[in-house]
Amino acid sequence: MAAKQNASILGEAKPSKAIIKLALPATLALLAKAVYNIVDTAYIGMLKDDIALTAVGVTVPLLLIMVSIENIFAAGAAVLAGRQLGAKDEDGASRTVTTIIGLSIVIGAILCVGGIVFIEPLMRAFGASEASLPLAKDYAFWMFVAALANLPAQSMNCAARAESSVKISSIAVITGALLNVVLDPVFMFDWGLGMGVEGASLATTVSQFVTFFILAWFYLSGRSVIKLRLRSFHPSWKLIKTVTVIGIPTAVIQICLSVASSLTNIAAAPLPDADNIIAAYGVVQRLILIGCYVVMGFMQGYQPVASYAFGAKQEDRFHQSVRFALKGSLVLTVLVAAAYILLSRPLILLFNQNPVIVDYGRWLLISQVALYPAFGLCYMMTITYQTIGASGYGLFLSMIRQGLFYVPFILVLPKLLGVTGIYLTKPAADLLTILVCLCSIRSMKRIASANMNRLPEGG
Repeated sequence: MAAKQNASILGEAKPSKAIIKLALPATLALLAKAVYNIVDTAYIGMLKDDIALTAVGVTVPLLLIMVSIENIFAAGAAVLAGRQLGAKDEDGASRTVTTIIGLSIVIGAILCVGGIVFIEPLMRAFGASEASLPLAKDYAFWMFVAALANLPAQSMNCAARAESSVKISSIAVITGALLNVVLDPVFMFDWGLGMGVEGASLATTVSQFVTFFILAWFYLSGRSVIKLRLRSFHPSWKLIKTVTVIGIPTAVIQICLSVASSLTNIAAAPLPDADNIIAAYGVVQRLILIGCYVVMGFMQGYQPVASYAFGAKQEDRFHQSVRFALKGSLVLTVLVAAAYILLSRPLILLFNQNPVIVDYGRWLLISQVALYPAFGLCYMMTITYQTIGASGYGLFLSMIRQGLFYVPFILVLPKLLGVTGIYLTKPAADLLTILVCLCSIRSMKRIASANMNRLPEGG
């Protein structure tokens, strides 16, 4: 029954309707995920300690790196499993997902242990000052512990989307987010456990383990189309390579975000009022996550529909999905950018009332979204290239915005223009990104048609 229902959504419903139906719960789940990042920042702001915000800001690049590692396997498995389901190969999809979840558990354990052992040099590398280092270490410790749950949970979450089981995915993430909201003040403030910044990180970690257990229950209970079975665990080099090649472009986006964030902190360090700039940038990065999640939620609706159509060799349906996703990404990013620009000051005030931090934060936020359609275009096209088996093109696109274009600007402009150079870096990189993406659309469609015709039976 579940398989028939999912096939109806992915293979028969009008592409635009299928994408919206899958995207809405995915977006709500991601926004709920953004909530606990925002709540953490808001509660930390209540501690009346600007160094606390600076310390949390230092950990943002680390968070993005860990998310990127999650996405290598999760995104790759989702695309491959989606193709396999489109080709009616449910056993193949089960082997893919079971194997990747098993590997995610192992890698999560390695990240946890390695991160804790090298926590101090990592924090210093990401821009922690002597004043912010102790609090940054406290916050990062529980982030590393959370890797034990985050990596397999993300793989299960992506697998649920691939088979259009978005309801359980949304329930798991939203439950975790609500729990985080409740636990934050209990762990942080003196009337509770009084753990301060460390309590915020611990609350998030507990919520993420709860999300993991809900998803694990779903798959182990037999309610899913994709089955987690011990006999389906086949860690072959071919499968790992295929999933990794598909997933790397998505991961590179996160890695480049992390590098860009870290370099921004480093570029700010020599400037007057560096700690306030870094604190403001940390707040802005967490606010930006909301806009990112809106776009990513939409793309999580698009990806399984496109993957299924590609695997089933439904060329017209695939191209309809691409056109709708392209238009949708542009509309969403324009709306998100407009909201951020209009509400820039009150949004920063939600987290800190220091007028210096508010002023820096306002202009940093505006600069981050001035040409925000670049993010939507780049992300949409990266996912499409992954889906059609042209990950090399996807890898290139995933690197250009925050890597190829952003890095030279952030290394040069702040030295010439001070904090104004930081403000100008993102718009300059985004303008170049938009130009490259627009020039690539036609070739993307041509490659998709050619690769679909060469696709073997069985995806």
